[in-house]
Amino acid sequence: MDIRPFREHRDFRLLLIAGTVFYFGGMMTYVAIPFQIYQLTHSNLAVGAVGLAELVPLIVFGLYGGALADHMDRRLLLIWTGIAQAAFTAWLAINAFSSHPRLWEIFLVSGLLASSSAMQRPSREALLPRTVRHDEIIAANALSSLGMQFGVLAGPALGGVLVASFGPAWCFLVDIVGLFVASMLYAAMRRYPHVGETEPPSLRGIKLGLRYAMSRRDLLGTYVVDIAAMLLAMPVVLFPALAAEVFGNPHLLGLLYSAETVGALIATALSGWTSRVRRHGRAIVLAAMAYGAFIAMAGMAPTIWGALFFFTCAGAADMISALFRGTIWSQTIPDNLRGRLAGIEMLSYSVGPLGGQVRAGLVADRWTVRGSIVSGGVACVGGVALTAMWLHDFWSYDARTDEHAVAQRQARQLAGERVNPAQ
Repeated sequence: MDIRPFREHRDFRLLLIAGTVFYFGGMMTYVAIPFQIYQLTHSNLAVGAVGLAELVPLIVFGLYGGALADHMDRRLLLIWTGIAQAAFTAWLAINAFSSHPRLWEIFLVSGLLASSSAMQRPSREALLPRTVRHDEIIAANALSSLGMQFGVLAGPALGGVLVASFGPAWCFLVDIVGLFVASMLYAAMRRYPHVGETEPPSLRGIKLGLRYAMSRRDLLGTYVVDIAAMLLAMPVVLFPALAAEVFGNPHLLGLLYSAETVGALIATALSGWTSRVRRHGRAIVLAAMAYGAFIAMAGMAPTIWGALFFFTCAGAADMISALFRGTIWSQTIPDNLRGRLAGIEMLSYSVGPLGGQVRAGLVADRWTVRGSIVSGGVACVGGVALTAMWLHDFWSYDARTDEHAVAQRQARQLAGERVNPAQ
């Protein structure tokens, strides 16, 4: 890996470490909420339905948070939304420690957590390109992903043990500590004044961001491919039933949650070759199709160890796709639109998985857990292929010649930054 951004830029280090801690704690809650719902209801559909409670807040506050990020101090938004998430997670902990946890409170707080997280993420995504040079963006994306995957790997692994041994409340407590630490790291960063004209958050500003995103077929391709893959093939909601009912070993639940992250971690650690790839759209499509194929094979695996292997391969393919999506976003979007576009980006990789949870749970309850996973993977391969045929310009995207990539490269050169024209 290219570690220059971590070695040379203090604020990038703070952003990376805070993100790692944030994801570690957040994934504890990510494991605990579906486990607690399944424990209370024994319904895959109920577990998947928590996605519905999060969907509207993600859409509304993701877009609004993006508009705020293009007007307010992005660092302050990171701090205060982190504090809000800590307060909501404390509510979950109090409910979980009670003798009779209330299901409606879990759904309500899940929506509130989704709201605060959706407001935070655009600021974090928009700040990353400002903390490094333009030619270091793909390396910074890889390092950021490595830190995230480390947190995502360790969080579910430890969370699976905690929920099985002590209950979900302890996962929520760990998350509260992580949120506090991450917020303090964000507070240590310097301010990054906006580049270009800003405007107060408004419906008009959000519409401008949406029109800009829809007018660019390269951005549209990144959104549609990711939504198609996650909506059709996201299997995570089925992991409690897969571990307990299909393979008969609920203590391996943490491994199922961690398998894709292990693959993503390996892919990211070996990501040095990605800086030599220029046709990012083609790489995204092929990686997304590979993701669906591996998910289908995991659903057909006769043992849990075979399923873990294919889920690991799926995680590696998804990570490759994510690296190139992030590079297109970071290298081609103007700073004064980056917050709003980060909000739209967040929706593209959040709405898909949430809808995928509902789809997977419904198909599993109507058919079988294996049938839901296999059919989703096959549909993902077909859906991504059709998207590539529809958006042919996205398939042929080249970072060296794309007009938006060239414009941003030139803008940062004019600002006095050293830029590698090959990037």
